[in-house]
Amino acid sequence: MRNFTFYNPTRLHFGAGQIARLSEEVPPGSRVLVTIGGGSIFQNGVWDEVEAALAGHHIQRFSGIEANPQFDTLLRALAMARDSGCDFILAVGGGSVIDGSKFLAAALPYSGDPLDLLTGRSIDAAVPLGCVLTLAATGSESNGRGVVSHAGRQEKLRFSSPLLIPRFAILDPRSTFSLPPRQIGNGVVDAFVHTLEQYLTFPADAPLQDRYAESLLRTLIEEGPKALAEPEDYTVRANLMLCANQAMNGLHGCGVPQDWSTHHLGQELATLYHIDHAQAMAVILPALLHERRAAKRDKLLQYAERVWGFNRGEADIRIDTALNATRDFFRRLRVPIRLSEHGLGAETVPQVLAQLERRGLTALGEQADLDLESCERILLNAL
Repeated sequence: MRNFTFYNPTRLHFGAGQIARLSEEVPPGSRVLVTIGGGSIFQNGVWDEVEAALAGHHIQRFSGIEANPQFDTLLRALAMARDSGCDFILAVGGGSVIDGSKFLAAALPYSGDPLDLLTGRSIDAAVPLGCVLTLAATGSESNGRGVVSHAGRQEKLRFSSPLLIPRFAILDPRSTFSLPPRQIGNGVVDAFVHTLEQYLTFPADAPLQDRYAESLLRTLIEEGPKALAEPEDYTVRANLMLCANQAMNGLHGCGVPQDWSTHHLGQELATLYHIDHAQAMAVILPALLHERRAAKRDKLLQYAERVWGFNRGEADIRIDTALNATRDFFRRLRVPIRLSEHGLGAETVPQVLAQLERRGLTALGEQADLDLESCERILLNAL
């Protein structure tokens, strides 16, 4: 196991009725910018609970943060927050709303060009941030990372700082009942792939982290399809919400090698062709694992045995069977697994490769040996 430092100060309030805890968490006298995405929280009762819990606070509400939060949209939110003197941000939504809110938390006290914070400048200050989660997927509610899309640059810009870890996150599974099937499937795939990216590399003498990741994967496999079949089953939604949180809160990735190649390739697809992030990763992951089967052989066999129960027969057949089971799982979640299912063909390949090269992403993987030729084979295999 490698050395690591783990820090996660987010206080989780989990379960039905926990939105009322906002009255305890948001300091009295705060001027709160509440950020939201679409309008579902006004139909499912979430906004009513938030408003009641924040009675007596000065509230400014900004709506319309996109599924891939856009830089220009966030600049409008920033102007509103500054004009209103906001000193606390409450994100009410999924990972995209939370990511956008993290950017706002860093940008509010910054006097320079806000784009600096997305292009390498360190984040030295941030206003406090809290979350009410309405979509279980990315785990953004308890980590300090975010992604913002910049249309002019055709890029997803990543940023991170411990200062951006939310002070608290409220996870009420009932708030996810109104999600459409597409978002339910996307959320399960997000959590599944994020877990695999911290697990499917090479053995690192970290049995606890391996078992933790495997338990997350098995729970997602068991519970994910149930959420589509019974969308208002509280127990199922609770299990999925906690899995998604634990997939990306940093704990099971401590001290082990990680491979975020699927993430990088998926983000370029999502940026260029406006594909949902989870759906882009569902396209890339099986093709990438096929390409990397030699480098990941030991962990793929472990994945086949411990996650899918395939422990007999020739090694290559077990790996193939596990990869096919992964594809079938995504299909059961109604998530496409081919570029062609998104209406994309071979013309996609050079465009994505050009983006990777322009961004300097030419040595990906846990051993930095996934080059552009390998990425080309992955994309062709994903057609």
